[in-house]
Amino acid sequence: MSENQKISEPEILIELLEKEQPVVAMLAPSFPIVYQYPNIAGKLKRLGFAYVVEVSAGAKNTNSAAVEILTKDPKARIITSPCASFVRMIRTKHPHLIKYLGFAANSPMVATARIVKEKYPGHRAIFIGPCNAKKLEANEDYPELEIVSVTYKQMKDVFAHFQIKDEPSDKNAKFDIEETNTRLYPISGGLAQSSLVKDLLADDEVEVVSGWQNCEEALKRFETNDRIRLLDILFCDGGCINGPGIESPLNTDQRREKIIDFWKKGAELPFFSAIKKMLSGLHKSKI
Repeated sequence: MSENQKISEPEILIELLEKEQPVVAMLAPSFPIVYQYPNIAGKLKRLGFAYVVEVSAGAKNTNSAAVEILTKDPKARIITSPCASFVRMIRTKHPHLIKYLGFAANSPMVATARIVKEKYPGHRAIFIGPCNAKKLEANEDYPELEIVSVTYKQMKDVFAHFQIKDEPSDKNAKFDIEETNTRLYPISGGLAQSSLVKDLLADDEVEVVSGWQNCEEALKRFETNDRIRLLDILFCDGGCINGPGIESPLNTDQRREKIIDFWKKGAELPFFSAIKKMLSGLHKSKI
């Protein structure tokens, strides 16, 4: 390989696994669309991962930081920053809005990588998710965390490389770190819903938008309407459930149901009741 040829993320992962380097799998909350739990945890551990954690754990920290920002300053306004594609759109086309991006609230991927770094020192964090842009966030924005970002599609090739297939024993595995209440993150409005920010802000202070075609108009509304304090926005239609790194025959509604069903299995009862109301009609969402 020449100096000008960069090794791809899947190739980096394969090399780490072949050398039996300590690695931790961080599964994005959209994973139920592609994988079954707990089977996927067992399959990843057989592949060579020392630990398997939910990125939903980092999402909890993201929520806490966002709520703290909005609580401390009654005039604070935030454009959510978990979506790497949207952040890059802001940087290139609307740099004057960068100041509103909620970077103080690390994206769930970054927040989870920090948890991994603290809990499993010496282990490399491997993000497995639906988004191609996450590798840019990892490599350009947070190189010190040394996150390797691969998509679900790419993981198919990694499993094939090591000839790892499904095994009945996989069902006995479990997450080493989990967080049930933030499993809604990949659907449009996931941050606003799982953080219960509606208890903090009025209806007209929160706007939820998904889909690249809706982003420009949403930003115009944010600029001209000071009442909007939280713009919860995702670049892909319906949220991360339609990320380009997902290979699935399911339509958007079916993917959304997969996420909600997995969340229902573990969500705490009082939290479940509160979120259920929001899911039935959360503000004026564009999905």
